[in-house]
Amino acid sequence: MTTEKPAYYQLIPDGLVVQNTRAEHVEQLEELQKIIFPTLSSEEHIRAVHYLRHLEVFPEGQFVITDKDHVIGMTTTMRTNFDFANYEHTFAETIAGGWLTNHNPNGDWLYGLDMGILPAYRGRGLARILYRARHEMAKLLGLKGQLTVGMMSGYGAVSSQMSGETYYQELLTGKRKDPTLSKQMKIGFEPIALMPEHVNDPVCGNYGVLIKLDISKDV
Repeated sequence: MTTEKPAYYQLIPDGLVVQNTRAEHVEQLEELQKIIFPTLSSEEHIRAVHYLRHLEVFPEGQFVITDKDHVIGMTTTMRTNFDFANYEHTFAETIAGGWLTNHNPNGDWLYGLDMGILPAYRGRGLARILYRARHEMAKLLGLKGQLTVGMMSGYGAVSSQMSGETYYQELLTGKRKDPTLSKQMKIGFEPIALMPEHVNDPVCGNYGVLIKLDISKDV
C-alpha cells in the first residue's frame, strides 16, 4: 500500500480521510458504483480500469473518502471549456465510455462526473466535504468553478403524476424538494437547465439538471 500522501489529504471527523484517489482504491471504486448507483445502466458504470486511466489523465481531480482502508465515498472530475449557449449533452457522451477522453487540461471549469457516499455513511455531510475538496482544487487551478448535472432522483417516484418539466419548475420555485438537487442547491449550486434523456436511470426518469457553482462562492 502507498504510504506517500497525495496532493490533497485531509483528516475529517470520525477518523475519516478525504484525499486524492490512488491506484489501490480502484477495485473498491468499481464496487461502489454498483452500490451507490444500483439503477444506473451498467454501460454507464465506471470500472476499475477506467479509474486507473483517470489517475493518468487528471490525478488531482479524483477524490475518495476512506475509513481506514475502506473507500466509503468518491467523486470523479475533469476539466472542460463549457459553452452555456449549447449545453445539451448526455452522461454517456461526457464519460466517453468511462475513459475521461473529454478531459481538457486547459479547461476553465471543473466538471463533476459523479459523486457518491455509501448508504451507511450518509447524513454526515460527507458529500459537502467532497464538493469542498473539488472547490478547493478548482481554486488552486484558477478555474471558474464547478459544473455538474444533478439527477432529479425524486422524479421517478412521481413520474406517472407529472412531467419532468413540471417537477423541475416546482423545484425552482421551492414548491418541491428533491433528495439530490435540493441538497446541491443548498451547497450553492445554481440550476441552469433541465436535461431530458441525460442519463439512463429510471430513478430520475432519465432527467438531469445542469448546475454550476461559481468559484466566488464558499462551500
